[in-house]
Amino acid sequence: MIPPWAGASPEIDQISITVKLFAIYQEVYGVGELRWTFASGSPVAAVLDRVIQEHPELEPWRDLTSFGVNLAVVDPSLPMTEGDEVVLLPPVSGG
Repeated sequence: MIPPWAGASPEIDQISITVKLFAIYQEVYGVGELRWTFASGSPVAAVLDRVIQEHPELEPWRDLTSFGVNLAVVDPSLPMTEGDEVVLLPPVSGG
């Protein structure tokens, strides 16, 4: 199966989203924000799939990460739409 971000054919609608990075994700990418394109209707979880494909060292964070879209915590299966702001929310600790 072709991932939603890889070489989609022109007849498939594409959406652009902003990915906000915090904590370990920001450390690995070295930036706080990315602009990515996915096939229309791709689930929010596709963002983390792409992150882990690009940076396999982040695999241990897969089951610990929650997702936010447009300032709301959402289920990973939520389909993304044009212009969404997706946030990967790793666990937070501190005191």
